[in-house]
Amino acid sequence: MIRSVIFLAALLLVFSPAQDVPKTVSAFESRYQHARSLKAVFFEAYRDGKGGVSADSGTVYFSRPGRMRWEYESPETKLFLVDGTNVWFYVPADHTASRAKLSQSSDWRTPLALLAGKADLAKLCGRIELAQPAPAGSAEPAASPDDPGVTTLRCIPRESPEREAIHDVLLSVNPEGFLTRLVIQEAGNASTEFRFANWQENDPIPEVKFHFEPPPGVAVVDEQSLANTIR
Repeated sequence: MIRSVIFLAALLLVFSPAQDVPKTVSAFESRYQHARSLKAVFFEAYRDGKGGVSADSGTVYFSRPGRMRWEYESPETKLFLVDGTNVWFYVPADHTASRAKLSQSSDWRTPLALLAGKADLAKLCGRIELAQPAPAGSAEPAASPDDPGVTTLRCIPRESPEREAIHDVLLSVNPEGFLTRLVIQEAGNASTEFRFANWQENDPIPEVKFHFEPPPGVAVVDEQSLANTIR
């Protein structure tokens, strides 16, 4: 199952005729382009398209320029970190840390660092439109969450070899411009869904949060890609 580079759709400059689309994009970009740091709690659910579901939750931190830290807290402690140069993935129970150059990582989370960088994502989506509710009985996640006032956009990624496994991306944005939900829809009805809550903007985040030093006894494995590491 490939979790490919998804140049995180989120947040785009490709407008459709629907009036809510440019307004939602503008609110989103205004919120994230001016944030120096961000923090949120997240819930992640992966569906393999065959009835299998796995779930994780934790806390995520973003800091300019383009750094982020995903602290997975349940059901297992894991760390995914982008320090601006390298991408790290560490599972304490495995006593191993994986490292890749940011430019070589195809993990789909990497572009999310743009939430704390320059949100110029026009090159990432060939088209963006309002999401329509999934047909009854469809295996797709619901297009519209229950939250009042939330607008859900559908990003159709531009054609490229890296993205052929990605069908589209759903982005739910609340009236304040915060991303509340992200769904990556893959081939074979597989999908990865994130829910974000309790966004905190411009609160001080210790610098140490964006650096990783392997603990004593932990082996470091250099990889060209960190894709497929988290499920």
